[in-house]
Amino acid sequence: MRCATHSFVAGKGSSCRLARRDYALPVSGMTISREPVAGLRPPRRGIRRAWRACFALALVALAAWAAHALALQQGLQRLSGAARQRLEVEAARVEAQLSRFEYLPSLLETSNEVLRLLASPADGAAQASVNRYLKALNAIAGADNLYVLDRAGNALAAADFEQPGTPVGRNLSYRTYMRDALANGRGDFYGVGITSARAGYYLSYALPAHGDVLGVATVKVDLQAIEQEWRDLPGELLVLDEHGVVILASRDSWKYRPLAPMSAETREEAARSRRYGSAELTPLDWPMRERVGERAVRALVDARPHLISEHPLNRGRWRLLLLDDEAAVRSAARFAAISAGLAAAVLLLAATLAVQRRREIRQRLANREALQAAHDSLELKVQERTAELRAAQNDLVHAGKLAVLGQMSAGMVHELNQPLAALHTLSDNAALLIDRGRLAEASGNLARIVQLVQRLGRLTGQLKGFAHKSNEPLVPVSVHRAVHDAVSLAGARLHDGDIDVSVEVEPKSLAVVGDEAGLEQVLGNLLANAIDALDGADVRRIDIRATARDSLCEIVVRNSGPCIAPAMLPRLFEPFVTSKPAGKGLGLGLVISAHIVKAFGGTLRASNLAPVGAQFTIELPRAVEAV
Repeated sequence: MRCATHSFVAGKGSSCRLARRDYALPVSGMTISREPVAGLRPPRRGIRRAWRACFALALVALAAWAAHALALQQGLQRLSGAARQRLEVEAARVEAQLSRFEYLPSLLETSNEVLRLLASPADGAAQASVNRYLKALNAIAGADNLYVLDRAGNALAAADFEQPGTPVGRNLSYRTYMRDALANGRGDFYGVGITSARAGYYLSYALPAHGDVLGVATVKVDLQAIEQEWRDLPGELLVLDEHGVVILASRDSWKYRPLAPMSAETREEAARSRRYGSAELTPLDWPMRERVGERAVRALVDARPHLISEHPLNRGRWRLLLLDDEAAVRSAARFAAISAGLAAAVLLLAATLAVQRRREIRQRLANREALQAAHDSLELKVQERTAELRAAQNDLVHAGKLAVLGQMSAGMVHELNQPLAALHTLSDNAALLIDRGRLAEASGNLARIVQLVQRLGRLTGQLKGFAHKSNEPLVPVSVHRAVHDAVSLAGARLHDGDIDVSVEVEPKSLAVVGDEAGLEQVLGNLLANAIDALDGADVRRIDIRATARDSLCEIVVRNSGPCIAPAMLPRLFEPFVTSKPAGKGLGLGLVISAHIVKAFGGTLRASNLAPVGAQFTIELPRAVEAV
């Protein structure tokens, strides 16, 4: 036979069947130990488990790699999109600064003094006059410098003629902007000033006269303010000229350094025009890794990965670069990889647990079916019992309403007796007055009789509505009328108890959404409880206040009796919970009131006052107007 390693004593002819780790063993008269036999585990099972573990690890690694790659790609795309928008803004600023003074050199063409100086360079008076003119003109324009050169490149006059480093008296024919102006009428150039050692952007303009070029007017634009602003902004910004050399940068260490080694011809041209001063032109050597879109590339800048985005400048001859550190993007990608790996591990674990759980479910199916049958039977009994309890609760709630009605009957008797006695007296007086011909006085008595009859009808209608299980639709109800009707119903008890009642409804037209009988029932319950609370109190006062607060109406009923016990306060709205002595109440009045207020879409709550007293607050939705 085949049997597992669990211990048992098998007699002759006996048999056993176990599902786990079974081995061929003799049966007759042998006691089998519980300890597993070492080295008898099937090797294939261990290999399968190893393969499953490797497969699970591979899935986790694949999920982490895919999440990292996707998050990194999306992060770089977002970074590139933000960089494009920022580059457009910065490029517009630089372009505006470059073209700001394009008009200035051409103004000198209209100056007769400038033309006279170019015609007679040795005229000292003309030179002094042009110097003063250029200084005044540049003071208005705000350029870095403005000067005039003859055809040979000699600086004849300048706005900074009085300052050290002025170009006056120097020959600048080696500058490319001088040659371009003579050849094409205009020229521009960015380089370091020979005399001032300050870098700037030069704009040149040929000054013609009678079909011939007499000289060149040049304006120098200072761009250092832009660099200063870049240092306060996130990321790194720089501008490359047509030779790929950094001419503007948010870091001074990058200026006048090419991105890649320069050719010998380019170096010779730079040295001839003295474009970069005495800079060594050491390449930055930023290894490029891969492109991201059309105008962005990933590179190592100072051994840190950056995204370099570019935008053309100065009619495409320059390039504006923005360097964004990838640290935040790479950190987010690592977090996504960790999250994805953990999620994959959790899913694999959940799948393993699900498989094991399914095996357990198969083993317990028979027991579960029996338990389900018992559960269904119990559920049916619970539903039947719940239905019976709900029916009993409805009967008790209605009985509570009738009990409240009974408590108010004494007050109703008093309220009815007074109008009936008055009716008897007024009717007798009216008959006598008619017999005596005093018709005006008789008419007044009859009018008072009508008012008393209306009051009796209203009182009896309120009493009927109290006992009725209302299913009326919610309509606007006058708060003023409901409060005064409730006070009228409790008039006898208030009078007998010598209780001072204060009522204030502001505004008087205040209305709520509900039904009149239900609201009067709630107010009657709260008023009856307040009267009971004042039994034996030194100060016997009830205040009723109704005010409007935005879309709600707040009705507060306060009494000057003792505070509600702290242990009782949170249970006031539970059925059969009451602080009254036995036989004085069922503990259903507040439950009924809370249900009515809730049906109106409002709330009812209780709280204590300090040092004595208690209050009940009703909040109901306001209505547009009362009916």
